[in-house]
Amino acid sequence: MSKLEIACFNAESATIAQNANADRVELCDGIEVGGTTPNLETVKEVRQKLTIDLYVMIRPRGGNFVYCEEEIGQMKSSIVEMKKLGVDGFVFGILNEDNSINKQKNIELIELTKPYPCTFHRAFDEVLDYEQALEDVIECRFSTILTSGTKPNVTEGIQLLKQLVEKASNRITIMPGGGLRSSNISELNQIVKADFYHSSAIIDGNGMADITEIQALKSKLNG
Repeated sequence: MSKLEIACFNAESATIAQNANADRVELCDGIEVGGTTPNLETVKEVRQKLTIDLYVMIRPRGGNFVYCEEEIGQMKSSIVEMKKLGVDGFVFGILNEDNSINKQKNIELIELTKPYPCTFHRAFDEVLDYEQALEDVIECRFSTILTSGTKPNVTEGIQLLKQLVEKASNRITIMPGGGLRSSNISELNQIVKADFYHSSAIIDGNGMADITEIQALKSKLNG
């Protein structure tokens, strides 16, 4: 049975996700740039409200995924603080200037997050060689890759998502996300056959997860 993660940009959305039987919350700030590190108070509030798994985005700013040493230091500090709050996992991704996977820096962060699992986020969609990137991310010991198949959305990336699931061969979870809605999840799941899917379930532009949309996603995913 496939599972569903909901990207939430506020505490209320996280509660909605849990009430709609989502399997996991990815908590972020910075909706206008696709997600950044949430503040500690929000994480603390959400952790107190949720019984489902809570993953936290570690991303110091919007824009590209090539970070200076100061920014990587910020990411490391955030991980240390978040671990104290009882989160269940982390979400991040660091690239080299040529948009290849920066294995050294990712491994540094992975070591810091232990024993918690980590998702390599949609920085993966910036890579030029997805087959090499897949192997690099696996080598770094991430547990999951969040990706739209290197395309703007999962519909356009559907065939590459299928290939990624096949090439991953149970070594890592490929989690399709990016434009995923109840209107396209059935077709996507039939073709891609992933174990986990990712959506913000925001349908009216107010930044809030929609409970009806999450319920529809879950229903169509395992209907």
